[in-house]
Amino acid sequence: MKKNFALIGAAGYIAPRHLKAIKDTDNNLIAALDKFDSVGVMDSYFPNADFFVEFERFDRHIEKIKRQQNISLDYVSICTPNYLHDSHIRMALRRGADAICEKPLVLNPWNVDALEAIEKESGNKINTILQLRLHPSILALKDKVKKEGKDKKGKYDVDLTYITSRGNWYDVSWKGDKSKSGGVATNIGIHFYDMLSWVFGDVQESIVHLREKDKSAGYLEFKKARVRWFLSINEDSLPKEIKEKGQRVYRSITIDGDEVEFSGGFTGLHTESYRGVLEGNGFGLLDARPSIEIVYDIRNIDLKREGEKHPFIK
Repeated sequence: MKKNFALIGAAGYIAPRHLKAIKDTDNNLIAALDKFDSVGVMDSYFPNADFFVEFERFDRHIEKIKRQQNISLDYVSICTPNYLHDSHIRMALRRGADAICEKPLVLNPWNVDALEAIEKESGNKINTILQLRLHPSILALKDKVKKEGKDKKGKYDVDLTYITSRGNWYDVSWKGDKSKSGGVATNIGIHFYDMLSWVFGDVQESIVHLREKDKSAGYLEFKKARVRWFLSINEDSLPKEIKEKGQRVYRSITIDGDEVEFSGGFTGLHTESYRGVLEGNGFGLLDARPSIEIVYDIRNIDLKREGEKHPFIK
């Protein structure tokens, strides 16, 4: 039986992946909301879905179809700016729907506590998208670490480098406002920190060496790994050979000097995430908490000069 979805943030960058996932899992989008009206992409998926640019009218419509047509929401997909996630999740649960929210689920650890309370009160589920946990290369890595863990002496040495160039627009948008996005480490790094803690265990130490508007770097020690990390949206951070190829993105994870190949394999991971949610196996608050705690610390702890530094720090 088809499930009824609403989507908040339909004009956003990530929304088409959610639209595709709803379509691919053979479900129905009945309403969408965004204050921006550049949502022609909906024609490719759900041209008959009702669309609103004002929250009040969207909310009234959801209430109206429930009362007059006995149509209830099963899920609300949330693709809005990071700082609005917890508010939109609460709206979903108050409507009797489960939430499917993009990462970062929330910006602060205490937001998770508040959502735990409302989840318990409502009886509905909060799900988040942690698609790297479904990536074949990461699944293989987790399996390898699990198998080698008992015999390996010492910890894995990991270098994480992610540079995704952004233009001047980024600074002007909500993403450039730390209070709304959480800054670079939160906005572009959250899924990497989730992956690292999922594969290598609990965090034991966090040091931040660099924290600027367009880049950040530091050191994380997990139960099974020592990780030097570097994240940047500045094109000047790109290695020379990548620039010469005309590429604007560089992604690398090495473990004990060996590169983990995961340049491909991302297509369809949102759909796989949705399948997990629909089967009752979505990633929830407990899964999201470790990476939220990591990025909160990265934003707030004092910078240090000493310690194991990523080679990209000049």
